[in-house]
Amino acid sequence: MAEGMDFAERIAEDKAIRTHMDKIGRKILVMSGKGGVGKTTVTINLANALVDRGCTVGILDTDLHGPNVAKMLGCEDGILQTEDDGKNFFPVEARPGLKVMSLAFAIPDRDAPIVWRGPMKMAAIRQFLAQADWGTLDYLLIDSPPGTGDEQLTVCQSIPELTGTIIVTTPQEVAILDARRSVNFSRKLQVAILGIVENMSGLICPHCNEEIPLFGIGGGKKMAEDMKVPFLGRIPIEVPFREAEDAGLSYLQAKPGSACSMAIKQIAEIINAGTACSTSRSTDFAGTGTCAPSACASCSSNCSSRKGE
Repeated sequence: MAEGMDFAERIAEDKAIRTHMDKIGRKILVMSGKGGVGKTTVTINLANALVDRGCTVGILDTDLHGPNVAKMLGCEDGILQTEDDGKNFFPVEARPGLKVMSLAFAIPDRDAPIVWRGPMKMAAIRQFLAQADWGTLDYLLIDSPPGTGDEQLTVCQSIPELTGTIIVTTPQEVAILDARRSVNFSRKLQVAILGIVENMSGLICPHCNEEIPLFGIGGGKKMAEDMKVPFLGRIPIEVPFREAEDAGLSYLQAKPGSACSMAIKQIAEIINAGTACSTSRSTDFAGTGTCAPSACASCSSNCSSRKGE
């Protein structure tokens, strides 16, 4: 329970979270065991790919110490609109069909560090979930910081019908080691694992167009096979890809036929198709022994407890 919050306030906050989450189809937590593997890159480009397919998408940036989603989508100057004297607010629209909620919109000084302990971070994330009015969405992608700490735990405990996790890694062994911990975190909390994304999987040379194994190739796929979780695909490095992100532009629209764009679109197609994930989730939400009632319609799993089966 958040500091200074009594039981009745916590129940009211839970109900507010339910009200907003019930309007959203799939809620997906994007994780990485290690920093610097391009987790936010995968999140924003997957969101753009889903929007290009006609889906409505929201991105919740729970990386409170490094909220970069707004910058990478070119909407960092966005202003949160509020109602009911600030009790509810509306995420910023980065483009038609894509909404963003980030602490970056509430920080006047972009260079100011966020010096918060665990309880403050947990309270902030629950406030985002309870007060952000997303409207009706097909997807909510939740970008998280590296690791398996307060932020990821708060999301999983606050959204019992979480569709699943996507785990991002690079092919190199040190990143794979940490990504395995993210897999086991998901299993420990009984959250479905939608799959592994191998990012920075080879560098496409801007001169000869050959692929250079800068961080190696295939490590994420091998890990997925070893741990018996789905492999969603590999995304190579392209120099213009990085340049587009720094400028807040959609690389998928600028270079739709590039290797990076094609890889991301294929991953989005797999996610949108709702193929089987590696585990099903069982929760005690609402006094049941199976998933929350609102979960099955948007769940990607083939678990035996799905309604009507």
